[in-house]
Amino acid sequence: MNRFLLILIVFPLFSSAVIANESTWKAGVASVAITPDESMWMAGYAARTKPSEGKIHDLYAKALAVEDASGTRLIIVTTDLIGIPRGLRDWFEAEVSDKYGLAPSSLMLNASHTHCGPELRVSKASVYGLEPDRVRQSQAYVEVLKQKLSALVGQAIEEMAPARLGYTHGRAGFAMNRRRPTETEPRNAPYPDGPVDHDVPVLRVESPRGELRALMFGYACHNTTLGFQQFCGDYAGFAQHYLEEAHPNVTAMFVTGCGADQNPQPRRTLELAQQHGRALANGVEAALLSPPKPIKGSLAVAIEEVSLEFAEPPGKGELERQTKSSNKYERRHAEALLRQLEETGEIRQTYPYLVQAINFGDDLLMIALAGEVVVDYSLRFKLELRGSPVWVAGYSNDVFGYVPSLRVLQEGGYEGGGAMRYTTLPGPFAPSVEKLIVAKVHQLTEEVRSASSE
Repeated sequence: MNRFLLILIVFPLFSSAVIANESTWKAGVASVAITPDESMWMAGYAARTKPSEGKIHDLYAKALAVEDASGTRLIIVTTDLIGIPRGLRDWFEAEVSDKYGLAPSSLMLNASHTHCGPELRVSKASVYGLEPDRVRQSQAYVEVLKQKLSALVGQAIEEMAPARLGYTHGRAGFAMNRRRPTETEPRNAPYPDGPVDHDVPVLRVESPRGELRALMFGYACHNTTLGFQQFCGDYAGFAQHYLEEAHPNVTAMFVTGCGADQNPQPRRTLELAQQHGRALANGVEAALLSPPKPIKGSLAVAIEEVSLEFAEPPGKGELERQTKSSNKYERRHAEALLRQLEETGEIRQTYPYLVQAINFGDDLLMIALAGEVVVDYSLRFKLELRGSPVWVAGYSNDVFGYVPSLRVLQEGGYEGGGAMRYTTLPGPFAPSVEKLIVAKVHQLTEEVRSASSE
């Protein structure tokens, strides 16, 4: 009897010690609605002819602040927006440095790429033919957004408390490759034999005693179920809502993966967006059924630019010819490049591409890539960056256009270069695009893994 009582007494002490050892992290989370207060031009589809008409649900920005035992911090901000323009990223860097002492490498921004959010990219004005009043409205929205994002980071930092982090993953199957081969080049249509990434990575944030506080999860798929005139987070917005509904007092955050050549299928109705959101939420719930991989170690972060090369642009004569095209987007693209040629004397030849690496000890590596990144990158890095689970995010820090792999570039089509006409950039990229990105990812991975082991 005495031996049995001794075990009962010692066991709680052992459990407390384990909890104390695992609580080497601090974490805080915050959320703010960023839905426009008025009707605005919407982003994501160049063929729109009118502004928004109400909302299905609110759009949100959410922030997760984490800090390791040595005091190294990371802030991840997720947004229900079409993208983060580079100018907004640059402003945010300076803001959090000044207010919160954060280095650029300690800030990661990700956009869900919902096509039912506000247009905040002033660079799209000439491409879409937006009226000056609409441009001023977008600029005013960005100014309000800036203040909300700054306060959001501050709130997440204030909320930091001892925490446990864990990694797990599930699956969801509604993403489908959309580059159907033809005799000439791929066309935008469902292609079930194309590459996909159905992984649903999940970062769990818990209190020292195991109460769930936040869930950050990802998926590699366009948020393009919907194309109507109401603000909505599409499937990602619904997935976050369902998870928060099922787990009161938990903040759910969505991180877009390398889904540039993936569409949700089937699509086009609100009910389908809800179904896909439920499927993704179920993938997260399934991941929560298995014990997570505890994240211990130390945090290491790095962010750098790599100069991506564009293919040789068309000459002035060819651009002038394109300004007479019956395709208004080809025409407007040519006009934008001619203005650049007139103002600077040349058409830009490179793009300053952001690559970010985040290492959580030996337990999780996150790679955040700028632009609309095709799925080839996610699949490649998961094979090459061995040693710990690898989470690859696209649409991070600067969403400027499509980022093809060499395969996609050579095949051509929309993601291979055709979509450049909807930007003010030249394009397509040169064949060096994948080689340069991969080299930078490997370099930063080596750096953060080395730093974590010191």
